[in-house]
Amino acid sequence: MTSPALRQWGLSPSRVDLRGAAGATRDSAPVELAASPQNLAADLARTAIIVIDMQNDFCTPGGWLDSIGVDVSAATAAVAPINTLLPALRAAGVPVIWLNWGNRPDQANLPPGIRHVYDADGSGGGIGDTVARSEAVLQEGSWGAAIVDELDVAAGDIHVAKYRMSGFFDTPLDSILRQLRVDTILFAGVNADQCVLATLTDAACLGYDVVLVEQASATTSPAFCLDATVYNVRQCFGFTTTPTDLLAALAA
Repeated sequence: MTSPALRQWGLSPSRVDLRGAAGATRDSAPVELAASPQNLAADLARTAIIVIDMQNDFCTPGGWLDSIGVDVSAATAAVAPINTLLPALRAAGVPVIWLNWGNRPDQANLPPGIRHVYDADGSGGGIGDTVARSEAVLQEGSWGAAIVDELDVAAGDIHVAKYRMSGFFDTPLDSILRQLRVDTILFAGVNADQCVLATLTDAACLGYDVVLVEQASATTSPAFCLDATVYNVRQCFGFTTTPTDLLAALAA
């Protein structure tokens, strides 16, 4: 009895071919990408980018995070790199997925542990509450849950609401990616060490090839949190690249 053919990477000390040992196929869109810990060969026809939580409540003055005294400038620093990348990725046929908190008004699917993150002592000011400019923190359809105005969102982009740090729980994200025939996911957004990392980790556990785009991923956490995130992505889950290297690969 013949064993089933398993999807495998082509490996060498300096390069990983995410397309497998056979390399490019007739319908593929091959790209060579400088990355760490090894350079990558990938197929743009099987690639998507997920941009996570670039929302007013996390990135805009007057939003929830700003209202509790967090400096959101680190989060807004990701806007320019993301805006630079997305037109080139769209032109290459790479789907753009916006993955954002978008909670139900009744919060019926939110466990206490999630609500606790945003309202630790039960005094209010958390999910669904009115805080500063945010009329209903991270609630679907609210100003706070909206993507920041500075980002360029195209009509053909895909939007997925999430309700956990990871975008794979209780959402259609996995089904959408599989319908798109995606194997490789590029990650951008905030916070790199929280929702971005949680979603990336689950993607890797589900069998996707994962690439964190540094600079287009940011965090308002202390610097060591970002350092640890980059280390763990490279060590345990996948790869990192930069906007400069990704744009160079797309232009080659």
